[in-house]
Amino acid sequence: MSAGISKIAFVTGKLAAPALHAVLAPLAKAGQFEPIVLVQKISVAALMTVDWLRSRLELPADVSRLILPGNVRGDLTRLEADFPHVLVERGPLDLLDLPAHLGGASRERPALDRYDIEILSEINHANRLSSEEVFELARHLRRDGADMIDLGSTPSEDWPALESTVATLTADGMRVSIDSFDSDQVARAVRAGASLILSVHSSNWRQAVDLGVEVVVIPDDPHSPNWLEQILRTSDRLAEAGCRHRLDPVLEPIGFGFGRSLGRYHQLREARPGVPMLMGVGNLTELTEVDSVGINAMLIAICQELRIESVLTTQVINYARSSTKEIDLLRRIMAWSIEHQRLPKHLGGALAMLRDPRVVSMGHPLLEKMQQEVRDPNFRIFVEGEEIVAFNSNLFEKGTDPFLLFEKLGVEEPSHAFYLGWEMMKASLAIQLGKQYVQDRSLRWGYLTREEISHRDRTSDARPPIPE
Repeated sequence: MSAGISKIAFVTGKLAAPALHAVLAPLAKAGQFEPIVLVQKISVAALMTVDWLRSRLELPADVSRLILPGNVRGDLTRLEADFPHVLVERGPLDLLDLPAHLGGASRERPALDRYDIEILSEINHANRLSSEEVFELARHLRRDGADMIDLGSTPSEDWPALESTVATLTADGMRVSIDSFDSDQVARAVRAGASLILSVHSSNWRQAVDLGVEVVVIPDDPHSPNWLEQILRTSDRLAEAGCRHRLDPVLEPIGFGFGRSLGRYHQLREARPGVPMLMGVGNLTELTEVDSVGINAMLIAICQELRIESVLTTQVINYARSSTKEIDLLRRIMAWSIEHQRLPKHLGGALAMLRDPRVVSMGHPLLEKMQQEVRDPNFRIFVEGEEIVAFNSNLFEKGTDPFLLFEKLGVEEPSHAFYLGWEMMKASLAIQLGKQYVQDRSLRWGYLTREEISHRDRTSDARPPIPE
């Protein structure tokens, strides 16, 4: 090792020591740092505490950084006081995440607190709901990132609660747009406090001017060869009348002109570089039977590059029910990526929900070596390729069928059997979807992850004294 390479100490227990050495070996070979593994006289590293370590831990004099297992409990400042010239930190909960943790430690993850795109979240058929029902939906959308609540009207149906609905939302500080071609509904909504009208064209732009609020302009016929002339003519008339507006050449569903409609946004931006634009992304997310996050990612990237400052989204159908939240995350990611000319990767993984960015395996030889260190009957569960592996001090079993594997384990106590069934269910899902499985932890579903309380924490009151 070169004298200029820093030394990093890693604390672990006897059971995890072989795996830690295996994870650190390629990093050491690459010359990133010199690892020093400090194996404590304890089988399970997770049972260590800071206070327990203080009376036992000895560090070489030239160590610059000390990394503890991620679930070691206690106040790290106590160890920092014992080793004042050493950076003390907890590593990741999962040992296999250690390379990423070490690689990212020297660069701070961007805050992603800046964005350029405004989100209009539509409540469909709002005229069929009470003011209270609309208000609850709107509050949820606002929590997810909506900047404006768009009230969608069902054509030719009455809306008795229109004024009270708009007034309820605006009284709570929400901005409201009205999405209707019914001139009476539009006028009533504006009088009640709506500040944006969707949408106008050559036949109804004059009413919008009279109402004195911002409008969204669409072509008379998006499929016409003269669509650009149509939308620009209406835009010019509104500009002359002093009416604020944004332009929307209309995004079409797949199979009904989707490719051409994307081209319209590019043409319009070139024709009007400085005029605000809007894209109705719901025409794709609602009408394409796939999870919405991928579609939203592509469309928000297009909007960011073309400087389309607002999007209209809906989340009616189940596979698009989180579109507002997805777009809120994506507008931040895409703004940072394009501003810094960096790929939209390694920014937290909040939107990698179905499959994990990477899956790391231990390998059967290492698991068999780990099993030799086990001294108790509790089963450790791992995923290796298409197999689930379970072992304790007496057994080492593996298989692709969790039911058959469970039968081999000989577990009859109900609570233990339930726990193993729960863990094998997660392991099976991880194999099926391509996710990282870690015992006693939730599978990672991006920002949708619901952290579970580990079995160890649930039974902590009955935990035996720390073995040495």
